[in-house]
Amino acid sequence: MRTVLAKLAWPTVAIILMCPCFASAAGAGSPHGQTASSILEPASGAWLGLFYGAGSVEETAKKIGRTPPVHLTYYAWDADWNGSVTQADLAAGRIPLVNWEPHHIDFHKIIDGSLDATIRARAQGAKALGQKFFLDFAAEMNGDEAWGGNNPTLYVAAYRHIHDIFTAAGANNVVWVWCPNVTDIDGGNRATMDYYPGDSYVDWTGVDGYNWGTTNGGWQSFQQVFKDIYPLLAAKGKPIMIGEMSSAEAGGDKAKWIDDVVPTLRTSFPLIKCVIWFDINKEADWRISSSRRTEAAFLRMAKDPFFNP
Repeated sequence: MRTVLAKLAWPTVAIILMCPCFASAAGAGSPHGQTASSILEPASGAWLGLFYGAGSVEETAKKIGRTPPVHLTYYAWDADWNGSVTQADLAAGRIPLVNWEPHHIDFHKIIDGSLDATIRARAQGAKALGQKFFLDFAAEMNGDEAWGGNNPTLYVAAYRHIHDIFTAAGANNVVWVWCPNVTDIDGGNRATMDYYPGDSYVDWTGVDGYNWGTTNGGWQSFQQVFKDIYPLLAAKGKPIMIGEMSSAEAGGDKAKWIDDVVPTLRTSFPLIKCVIWFDINKEADWRISSSRRTEAAFLRMAKDPFFNP
């Protein structure tokens, strides 16, 4: 949906909003004394998150009244995401959510070992971090990002090769997220689940999806955006992460759209355990504060006990 060049031009941050008491090298600590699983799944409810494109971490935290303890960043293939930003997050008790984007990378070279030096360096760096974090490699592979030329066989082989190198390096603190786009490219000629690397390679399934409003295709409720892909992901029985989501302002009632999120998660999408809001004015006005009513609705949602497990 968005190229790495566009993403890296923005502040390369996102936050999953949790209580500041989430801090554990093993990923066992969590808000209010709850226990998270070894793959960072909350014991109840879901994590609420957002991408920081419309304000700094500090500014947004002040606005929403929450301490932002988990940090999502976007990185190009050759960028070292084990560096100072990730280390600072872990030191502050935040969980990094690293989105690794292989733009302009020939997936055949991943598979044949030509790029193993880079992969091993990232794996060794990940192990050295010593704490659990999320890694989302080549998200939206079924959409218009065209990782590996939208070739499911090539994508799966590359994903598995990277995973195997991390495992061999002992980087067992990586929690693997597989996150397709909510709709397939070419009207579904290449089915979403054809890109699934396999149960032993994925800890969380995921999905990126938006209500585009009048921008593209017409207004959709939160439930309508995700209703078709949810059963495909839920069939795997793993926790599900919405890696990016938001609603446009134009075309409907965005405040109501936000107010419907928690009830819909409770009743229709029980396996969704993490939701990340894309807070920026870009293809549409995805911001929390696109209007006063929208901002007020987001604050209500952020304070809901469901997002404070």
